Amino acid sequence: MATVTVWSRLLVTACAITRTTNLVARRRGAAPFLPRLFVLRYANMGGLDPVEFAAQIDHARSFRADRWCDHWNCIAAQHLRRANMLLRDLGDVDVPDLEDAAAITDDQVGALRDVVSPGAVLFADHGPQPSAQAIDDLVAAQAAGDHRRAAQAFLAIDAWVKALTYYQVSAFPGHDPHRMAAYHRSRELFDVLVRVLAPSIDVHVEQVDVTASEGQIVRGWLILPTTPGPHPVVLATNGLEGTVQELAVALLRYRAAGLATFLMEMPGSYAYTTPMSVRSEAIYRAVVDRLVTDDRLDPDRIAMVGVSFGGYWAARMAANDSRLACAVACGAPTHRSFRGGFGMPDVIVHALAQTLGVSNPIALVRALRRLSIRDRYADITIPLLAINGTHDTLLSTQDTVDLAGAAPDATLLLYPNDDHCAMGHYRQWLDHSQNWLRQRLGAT
Repeated sequence: MATVTVWSRLLVTACAITRTTNLVARRRGAAPFLPRLFVLRYANMGGLDPVEFAAQIDHARSFRADRWCDHWNCIAAQHLRRANMLLRDLGDVDVPDLEDAAAITDDQVGALRDVVSPGAVLFADHGPQPSAQAIDDLVAAQAAGDHRRAAQAFLAIDAWVKALTYYQVSAFPGHDPHRMAAYHRSRELFDVLVRVLAPSIDVHVEQVDVTASEGQIVRGWLILPTTPGPHPVVLATNGLEGTVQELAVALLRYRAAGLATFLMEMPGSYAYTTPMSVRSEAIYRAVVDRLVTDDRLDPDRIAMVGVSFGGYWAARMAANDSRLACAVACGAPTHRSFRGGFGMPDVIVHALAQTLGVSNPIALVRALRRLSIRDRYADITIPLLAINGTHDTLLSTQDTVDLAGAAPDATLLLYPNDDHCAMGHYRQWLDHSQNWLRQRLGAT
């Protein structure tokens, strides 16, 4: 097995150096050139069947933008048609077509809300599912109510989430017109979905735009409990090609934790217009500036949670912004990971270069090394929870270990034999981190 792994990484590296990834992918499929956790990551997000999704990846024979996006957009459209069909079967009135999500009005959001409300709470509690049978089993376990209608509403929401998940796969890893079009489709579907679900699951949601340095606009979502505030708030951010919708779907089940949540994407990714650098810290500071001025939020109980490269920013902000009360960094690159890695897929190398605004490997290595925060570990004096798998194949697990070892009030949580960001224990570490945050922030 170890020999196979070494040869696979050698192939990936050789193809990256010789720019032959697409050529080899035509014969071998895309899977060897994607991060190992790719299947599990999106299976978690969209409730995808991992075996089926792996087969779909195998049929993706090019990373060229038009071919990659055509492949995944076709699958996304199938789920969107299914969602539309289920919604129309449920509705006593005309429901809008999700194909044009950006054009859906407030009145149409209300109509969709009425249609899906029987399945909204169950969906928020359990998330998307890998099969219709799994949904039927969940609905059947309910004690009362119209099970048929609840199941169909859950199925409609589930198909909706699968569509936006596949559009996000299509958008991976961003930075070209075809992928950005898929990103906007996914985001538009999510923006409608979260407004549809919110009242039924007893949360208040609002889209918040924060103007930061260099004219950058952070387009985030603020999710608030409906109980009186001021509430402790968690600033959540993700990594290189993560999105708000990926964070939000997983966090819905914690809506009764007494925490407000502000969701944002990492600077340099997708909708941002300037590259990420050490100066991007000012973008996160601008978001914290916005949070501390909101009367519904408690300025003394602000936490930050970051996943993957977002974990880097959570750790960096924990060292540099005294307004944070605690932080969670999952799978954070902090120093060793910035040396470059044997076997890193070309698609990730290219995404890093685009995110950092560099055009050659030497400039990329220099830009990454400038991000190191090894000399700031000891400055993280607030409570810090550092999470990862013991066998991170994308970045360095040792970064997580070193960070937790040097920060004075850090807790290390490593999951044995798991990969980057402990995706094999996704639910477990989400549960753990939410409980940890509630305790540190005094949430009720």
